[in-house]
Order: sequence, then C-alpha cells, then structure tokens
Amino acid sequence: MSETSQPAPPADNLVTTSHSLPSGQTYTAVTGTMVLREEVFTEGRFDGLRPKAEVFVTAYTLDGADAASRPVTFAFNGGPGSSSVWLHLGVLGPRRVVMGDAGALLPPPYGLADNEETLLAVSDLVFIDPVSTGYSRAAEGEKAEPYHGFTGDLESVGEIIRLWTTRNGRWMSPKFLAGESYGTVRAAGLADHLQSRYGMYLNGVMLISSVLDFITGDFNQGNDLAYALYLPTYAAIAHYHGLHGDRPLADVLREAEEYAARDYPWALARGARLTPEERAAAVARIAALTGLSEDYVDRVDLRVEHIRFFTELLRSRRQVVGRLDGRFVGWDPDAGREHFTADPSMNAIMGPYSAALNHYLRTELDYANDLPYELLTSRVHPWSYKEFEGAHVQVVDKLAAAMRANPHLRVHVACGYHDGATPYFAAEHSFAHLPVPPELAANVEFAYYEAGHMMYVHEPSRLRQSADLAAFVRGENG
Repeated sequence: MSETSQPAPPADNLVTTSHSLPSGQTYTAVTGTMVLREEVFTEGRFDGLRPKAEVFVTAYTLDGADAASRPVTFAFNGGPGSSSVWLHLGVLGPRRVVMGDAGALLPPPYGLADNEETLLAVSDLVFIDPVSTGYSRAAEGEKAEPYHGFTGDLESVGEIIRLWTTRNGRWMSPKFLAGESYGTVRAAGLADHLQSRYGMYLNGVMLISSVLDFITGDFNQGNDLAYALYLPTYAAIAHYHGLHGDRPLADVLREAEEYAARDYPWALARGARLTPEERAAAVARIAALTGLSEDYVDRVDLRVEHIRFFTELLRSRRQVVGRLDGRFVGWDPDAGREHFTADPSMNAIMGPYSAALNHYLRTELDYANDLPYELLTSRVHPWSYKEFEGAHVQVVDKLAAAMRANPHLRVHVACGYHDGATPYFAAEHSFAHLPVPPELAANVEFAYYEAGHMMYVHEPSRLRQSADLAAFVRGENG
C-alpha cells in the first residue's frame, strides 16, 4: 500500500449459517457487524455517508415463514455497558446456557444446550450489542463517546433496527422490542423514538426487570421513596433465606406491600416528629419484615439502603446476598464491612455466559473475531444523561407518548421477587403513574417470578417466562 493510499472504508461483516430447532423446523442465523453511518453536510451540501461505528448483531429467522405475518423481536440488555448475551443465551435464543442455579452451580466449563422454549418458535429474533459492548466498536478514527449516553444510544440502536428491518423487507411484519434492566429504559425510549423519527409503530414491548424512573432506586439524602419501594424485595429475600419461618411467600409480600404503601412512607415523612412509641413500632415492623435486627434498623434511622441490606442480612452467617438475585450467597474478606466487595449473583453468571458465548459464536455460528467480547464493560462510563440535567432520569413519559400515539401498543413487564437491582414494587409504582387513559392502561400486563434480575437462571421461572413471552407475542391475554 502506498503512503498516500487510504484504508478501505468498513463494510458489513456478516456470516450466514443454517440450523434446526428440536421441533425439526429450520432457521437461518446471520451473525456479525453492521456499519452504522451518518449523513454528512458541509454548509448545507450533502457530502455522503460517513462510517461511525460497527455494531454486532445476531439475527435468527425461521425458514419458509411469511414475512408479512411473522413477528420479529429486537432484543438487548442494559448496563449501561452490557451486551445482549443474557437474553440471547438465557431465555430467548435457540441455544441456552446450562449453569445450575443458586446453591447448585455447575463447575467450569459449564454447558450449552438447545433451548426448546426459544421465542424463535413464534418470532424471528435480532440481538443487538450497543457500541462498545460485545464486538461492537466505534469505526476506525471515530470516537465511541457519542454513543455512551441516553440519546446517542437510542439513536444508534434505533438506526440498526431501521436498517435491519429495511434490508430484510420486514416493515410489514409485527415488530416487538425486548429489553432487560437499562434495556427497559432503551426499549421505552425507542418505542417513542422509532415512531417519531421513522414512523415505525410497534406491536409490543417486553420489559424484563424494568426500571423506567430512576428516582425509584435513588437512595440519596432527601428521597425516601426508594426505601419504601425496596421493602417488599427485602422481605422476599429474607423469606428465601428462612427468616420468615414457614410463612408462605405470598403472605410475606402482602404484608410488606401494605406497609410499604401506607405506614412506612408516613413514618419516613414524619422524621423527628415521630413519637418514641411510633418510632419503636416502625423499627419493630421494618425489622420483622426485612429480617434485620431492630438495633440495626434504629441505627440507620429506619432507612435500609440496598447494598447495606445485602451485606447485613446474613452477617451472622458470615455471608452476603446477591444484588441481581438475592437467592445467591457469597463471602466477603471482611465480615464487618458496610458494603460488600462483589455481588455473588454476578459472580455466578459471568463465567457460564462468557464461556458459552465465546464458544457458540466461533464454533457454531462460524463467526471469528479476535477482539474480546465485552459481556459487561465499564468502558461506556461515564454514561451521559445530559438531557436530564436538573431532573431525574425517567422514560415513563416516552412510553406513555408511544402508547397514546399507537393505542395498539402492548407492554409486558416481567419482575423477579428477589431482584435487588430493579425491585418489582418500584416497577408497579412507575406504571401506576403512567400518563395514559384507563383504556390504554389495560394494554399493560405484569408477570412475576420467584427469582431475581435474570429470572431465567431459575429453571421453573425460565420455563414459565418463556411461555409468558410467547403468549404475549401471539397476542394472548397475560
């Protein structure tokens, strides 16, 4: 190459393979990177398209299906900084991780098996890794930072959805989004963005471990809401670890929800105006529900922050519980620590999913890439929320706007009772404040599982969730 020659611009790098479902149906997998380009203008003159990023996708389409009636689901996880591996190999895709579960984890190198409950049975699937996650990267000479924020993320993922839909002739197909964790923020925002930017109206949005309003998990001084909304989850985790005796979980949750909805917010709002008797009653009730000691609840002024809870609950056993999934337990090097050093539930899932994904892409989907596949990266931080300067981050209004413009848009909300990252009672709170008329509120359905953030690592929950999601796509009542 001469010194003055320029490298060739990046091009899509996609690999196609053929496979079969256990049912005998065949499907096509297309795996690799799609080039994201932007229109360039100089003083009003169009200068063409400039490559900005290469986005990794894995798409599965059922062979011989009618594109006009065959749904397609675009799926992604959250973080920010997470690839789509969790939904891909956990619950939706045609292959799934075999890792065991809380208290019965399998040893490395774990396993990979056919997913007989894959959503591919009822919908084509497109898994998207946002820029800097998975194998997605900024284009050579370009910066990744513009994609590391609320708007840049929405626009880039939305553009990939538009490109894939257009190139594959799927504008007339029923279309769904499936997002997990921060991916629910992205999905709610995309429902509005795809409509307003491209006129792409969706049939449904699947929100798994939902967080649409960040104030529901904000434990900063002056916001008492989060303490109340986390209380039922604390009670569920305490129940799992035997701190509620033989009481049924439903009874424990009912009591915790009733207290969190009325008396607890009142007690927190009263502050120093509580009488000694009122404070003592609140301390006793919170301690009984959470499994913590009355002394601890009193010392933290009735306000149990979530990381402190995970560290404190089983301190007498020299164990900590998981944030993503409170069923998991682990050890900390310092049993007197205020905040645990690692989430045992995250430790449990990273190895199995990493091994499965790296094996699967190269060995079964024939996609080779020597870059590290970024399952969950910190390289996207600091994540920009500049659009919300002076206000808390929330997308309840965007989802509501999409529903009002498209009254056929349905929403499925999946919650894990033991999810300490995005508590189910907080999701209920957000949807109770969704600004839509009553007739549209009926388009929202909830599903609950006795597991955590990735509820599908619990086998009974995975089976039921797979059936629930398939029923939602088919348009059956939840």
